[in-house]
Amino acid sequence: MARYRGPKNRVARRFSANIFGKARNPMLHKQNPPGVHGAKRKKKSDFGVQLEERQKLKAIYGMLSQKQLVNAYKKALIMPGNTAHHLMEQLECRLDNVVYRLRLAPSIFAAQQLVSHGHIQVNGKKVDRRSFLVKPGMLVSVKPASRQIKAIQISQEYASRDIPEYFSLEEDKFSGKLVSVPHMDQIPLPLPVNIPLVCEFLSHSS
Repeated sequence: MARYRGPKNRVARRFSANIFGKARNPMLHKQNPPGVHGAKRKKKSDFGVQLEERQKLKAIYGMLSQKQLVNAYKKALIMPGNTAHHLMEQLECRLDNVVYRLRLAPSIFAAQQLVSHGHIQVNGKKVDRRSFLVKPGMLVSVKPASRQIKAIQISQEYASRDIPEYFSLEEDKFSGKLVSVPHMDQIPLPLPVNIPLVCEFLSHSS
């Protein structure tokens, strides 16, 4: 599956937030949005507002592709209840995001790479699909042979991120569980995103 390799700091500056949780905040060096003279922003149309909210959500979860986001939306749409809540539950329970939330990786992009390269196990079995949905009670861990990887060691030693309440970290710090399905108001997002607007946008593009 394709992985985003574009300029991450540029994306962070566009939304005026350290959206990827990097240890070196890109906003400290350049605080203005990218573009000439900080790219003065014009008033957006309703479509433009919806588009920006979608772009925020895609970025937060590791620059998801449009296809990945639409697929998650379609699954949420057929579930009973609030579609926006179900969409967020699915994105939050993606294996790459769980690895990041459990501080097994220093960034969402490092988490994607660890999963894709087969360093992550779910209930003791290797899973290399980033979109794999982790369910409550499943144990997510780093393979014993992979625990000396530099990115994992850095994440373990210098982690400053809080682990959300719907996760539990095991004592060895190389594994953890999803305790319960996350509620939308529990999910820590680096910047506000209007999820209903994203759903409205996706309803016209799916």
